[in-house]
Amino acid sequence: MPLSRDFHTHSTASDGTLPPGELVCRAREAGVESLALTDHDTVAGLAEAAEAAAGAGLELIPGVEISVSWQGCTVHVVGLNVDPGDPILRKGLAGLLEYRAWRAEEIGRRLERDGIPGGYEGARAFAKGELVGRTHFAHFLVQQGHARDVREVFKRFLVKGRPGHVPGDWASLEEALGWIHGAGGVAVVAHPARYRMTRSKLRRLLGEFRELGGEALEVVSGSHSKDDCYLMARHARDFGLAASAGSDYHGPENPWIQLGRLPELPPGCRPVWTLFETETHGAVLSDTSG
Repeated sequence: MPLSRDFHTHSTASDGTLPPGELVCRAREAGVESLALTDHDTVAGLAEAAEAAAGAGLELIPGVEISVSWQGCTVHVVGLNVDPGDPILRKGLAGLLEYRAWRAEEIGRRLERDGIPGGYEGARAFAKGELVGRTHFAHFLVQQGHARDVREVFKRFLVKGRPGHVPGDWASLEEALGWIHGAGGVAVVAHPARYRMTRSKLRRLLGEFRELGGEALEVVSGSHSKDDCYLMARHARDFGLAASAGSDYHGPENPWIQLGRLPELPPGCRPVWTLFETETHGAVLSDTSG
């Protein structure tokens, strides 16, 4: 039976295509009872999502997905049940958003040097919020006929060694966990099977994450195969980490990833939702315009 929880989703506050309120309503229609909105490096969509969740009878978990640089790799750490008004969290995210703004302009400059003008302006047109991300550039490049789909754009233009690639300069793992824990949240390594790491390097990451107080691993993900889920469940047990589940939903344009269609956690996993009482932050959403 599918899980009624989805703890990794995105809205137009970052690189999703649905406004926060519409995302909540779509999740409720799909049978999701507990939803975490975890936009990239921002909590700007949480107030709208909370209002919609109250009307829909859905439990909203305030969240964020923080970009981290670790040993030459970009890693994402989800914070669940955070207080979005926490000043240290907001200050940290503000720094990441400032870097994101510079990176978007730099991607545009690099694409122009490669013979593709108007990249930044084109990506900006696809962004519904303040954040301009690589996905917005991907939509622009598809629109202009430079690739067939978003996946091809990333392979040809936006990864290391390609014309639109800009190396990440994100938060450290220690900083990200400090912001999440300072805001009363639970830290989760997101979609671990997506990182191009050897098994030993992934286990070094998880070991350091655990030593810094990290609590959970995203065992079930929209980008994980069944084998990935069982492997990540084993890593979670080895490191004493709870298990999270999230679709990483960005919108209906990606029909292979759907809200409310996550498999159950593998046997022996300790669910991440047992680690927090969601009621503690249900009313702390009056000012989250990060």
